Amino acid sequence: MDAISTEGLTKHYTVGFWRPRPYAALDDLSLRVGTGEVFGFLGPNGAGKTTTLKLLMRLIFPTSGRAEILGRPPGDPDVARRIGYLPEQPYFYDYLTAEELLDYFGSLFGYGAAERRRRTSALLDEVGIGGERRLQLRKFSKGMLQRVGIAQALLNDPEVVFLDEPMSGLDPLGRREIRQLILQLRDRGCTVFFSSHVLADAEALCSRVAILAGGRLVASGALSDIHAFHVHGWELVVSGVGEPVLEQVRARGQALRVTRLADDRFALELPLTVAPERVLAELATHGGRLVSINPLRDTLEDFFVRQIAAAPKGGRMDRAS
Repeated sequence: MDAISTEGLTKHYTVGFWRPRPYAALDDLSLRVGTGEVFGFLGPNGAGKTTTLKLLMRLIFPTSGRAEILGRPPGDPDVARRIGYLPEQPYFYDYLTAEELLDYFGSLFGYGAAERRRRTSALLDEVGIGGERRLQLRKFSKGMLQRVGIAQALLNDPEVVFLDEPMSGLDPLGRREIRQLILQLRDRGCTVFFSSHVLADAEALCSRVAILAGGRLVASGALSDIHAFHVHGWELVVSGVGEPVLEQVRARGQALRVTRLADDRFALELPLTVAPERVLAELATHGGRLVSINPLRDTLEDFFVRQIAAAPKGGRMDRAS
């Protein structure tokens, strides 16, 4: 059984005052998310990502199509007990502390006082909220509020977690900690469905992704299927060899570009037709040393940009996502 599935999911709004017309915030979305996977839902701002999550959370209702979570329709009480949700811009009661907020949400799930205290303490530790947990939330930064929001989404040990832009407002350390937390959830067997326009997060975390543009699904699949075969050259970083020798390599067409990095280190960009080991062997005769070698290939971001550029514009003015 899929953890999440949609078929033809569509949401139209009516826009305009004098001449009302339909506007497709989401158009014919069909996708499946397997149990226990980290699934990235990607797209630029206004693509329809948040509209999709609101449909899955039953905060709004579809114009057509259907969706299922854990084999049941969204809004089913049994499903609601088994999922967690972090909205894109969570709003909490400003005058509660982080501890009081999670205690309140725990009471909504029916946990006793001792169990609420245990879960609250463990989750705040897990998301990196220390002594600040006793401060009122109005004194928290955006990144700290985001951490509290992630904690509340995990309070009920959900089987499926929906995270809308979970890295928003986090500093580099916080982003790394939340990435680690998402991977821990995956290792427990939890399904994580998160939306983002930060593509590095998806590359680091996801087994599969879907890319949305203009309310339409433009690509989906495993990351390896999308960009693993788009290697178009090699980057060699070398040291201990003079620039004249490197220019000779470039002049013979073995390197497309030679760039000085720092001190005696240089980066050589080789075409795919040139074997890196052949160039390295020649540079070694002149005292060159290999610092690093990396394939030059299309990233998820390259793919993303191409798909967005190719997507039909269609006059959309999405403000709902």
